[in-house]
Amino acid sequence: MNDTVPRPAPWVSIVIPVFNEEAVLPLLLPRLRAVMDALPGGAEAWFVDDGSRDATAALIEQAHGEDARIKLVQLSRNFGHPAAITAGLDSAQGDAVVLMDADLQDPPELIPEMVELYRRGFDVVQAQRSSREEESVFKRVTAWAFYRIMGRLTKNEIEANVGEFRLMSRAVVAALGQLRERHRLVRGLVSWVGFSHTTIGFVRPGRAAGETKYPLMKMLRLSADGLTSFSTAPLRMASFVGVCGLLAGLGYAGYAVYVRFWLNKAVVGWTSLVIINIFFSSIVLLCLGLVGEYVGRIFEEVKRRPLYLVRRKIDGVPTAAEGSGPQPRGRTSGL
Repeated sequence: MNDTVPRPAPWVSIVIPVFNEEAVLPLLLPRLRAVMDALPGGAEAWFVDDGSRDATAALIEQAHGEDARIKLVQLSRNFGHPAAITAGLDSAQGDAVVLMDADLQDPPELIPEMVELYRRGFDVVQAQRSSREEESVFKRVTAWAFYRIMGRLTKNEIEANVGEFRLMSRAVVAALGQLRERHRLVRGLVSWVGFSHTTIGFVRPGRAAGETKYPLMKMLRLSADGLTSFSTAPLRMASFVGVCGLLAGLGYAGYAVYVRFWLNKAVVGWTSLVIINIFFSSIVLLCLGLVGEYVGRIFEEVKRRPLYLVRRKIDGVPTAAEGSGPQPRGRTSGL
């Protein structure tokens, strides 16, 4: 429900995970600064370098030297996109936090519109792609299938064509900070914590420069993480398939007994028996694989390792040892 009295203009933190994005940063930074200048409550931008092997971190550090609102969290290695998002959310201090990608497929010019909806009382303002024409047919079909399967098998309402591009209030970010599971589908977690949501549509442009960081295998892994994190339906489906296989096997056994003792004939069709055996053996292995996926996730959760490790942080905040004298332009720290 929206607040009756509009909220004051928020201090906005913009969180941008990056991995080998040196090609797109010169295009992103001017547009991002222009948007930050236009926000009445002020803004900061947190870039989270997820173990880049190019000049990404150096370019962000240079941008911080020119504009202290540009800040950097450099992770010790590549922990993956969801962990980098979490590192950015943990660092952001704004009244509202905008999460976006660096490839300019999430246009920063939408942020002021998100902020206006936040001021009207919404805690989550998510951007929904009204067009995916720049993507391949395979990508569009698999995305359609992912959202339909997630909608059917989970209790979470994840809207179709909604990625991670969204604004979240401080209350939502604090709620997400309590969820420290390792296999993270951020859009699913945002849906799970609740609060008031609204959606704005936009036409998603193509990547401005560089290469996609989500090839097919990563997309499949993300889909598996989302499904197993929010639903036990695959386990129940495995049990259902097993019961169906058992009933089919009992039916065929009854038929074999009937032919042998009532019709006094041998059961023909050894080839079909081999095929049936291979089929049901494959089902058993598939079900064991599904169980193994869940057991593997339990194994990783109980180790309680941190989601990420910070190599250094450049945020323009002086350390306690620096006292009250002249303050440096940035701070470098690590875990």
